[in-house]
Amino acid sequence: MLGPPAMANPAPETHRRLARPSARAPTRSALRVAGDLARPIPMEALLVSTLAVTLAEIGDKTQLLALTLAVRYRRPWPIVGGILVATLFNHTLAAGLGNWLRLAVPADILKWIIALSFFAVAVWTLIPDKLDPQAERPRTTHFGVFGITAVAFFLAEMGDKTQIATAVLGARFPSLVPVVAGTTLGMLIADVPAVFVGHLAAGRIPLRVIHVCAALLFVALGVGLLVAG
Repeated sequence: MLGPPAMANPAPETHRRLARPSARAPTRSALRVAGDLARPIPMEALLVSTLAVTLAEIGDKTQLLALTLAVRYRRPWPIVGGILVATLFNHTLAAGLGNWLRLAVPADILKWIIALSFFAVAVWTLIPDKLDPQAERPRTTHFGVFGITAVAFFLAEMGDKTQIATAVLGARFPSLVPVVAGTTLGMLIADVPAVFVGHLAAGRIPLRVIHVCAALLFVALGVGLLVAG
């Protein structure tokens, strides 16, 4: 008597499926980046970056450069455009470096680096800034006033305290976009009035009070980071 027909053994196919190499597990850095990108744009990073750089920029050498260019060329809109482009490029590089440090340095060590950097920027803010005499006479380019402003502003911002502050903020906050947007907005808030009417109010701005407020803000950011742990 014949029994039921034998069924095909699915074991080999199952074994083949199980034998396939599994995908490599994501690294901690990759998971950290994915988590940062999935978050909505935090208003804290935007507001803190805007306020910090606005206060730090008032009386800074780049603001003095903006005022010098405005008095010399008397074409405010190309100057504002050059400031915007130069700041976006410069602060994207600075915040990107800070964001890289956030991924490369252990959290416990990074906390102290950021806090000490905030304290250093606070002290730096209290030191009066002067414009380099060579920056007062920027070379002409084929791109006119816009090109002159963009090149001069980008170079003047290299190593400046607002650039260092942007790098520290990039390390402090996980999202790069609100930091760059906030620092760029802060530069424009401080520099655009200087371009249009700065020569009228230059002697009436209480620079010392503003610098003290900026220093206190950076100290508060550093202390808050250490206290929060």
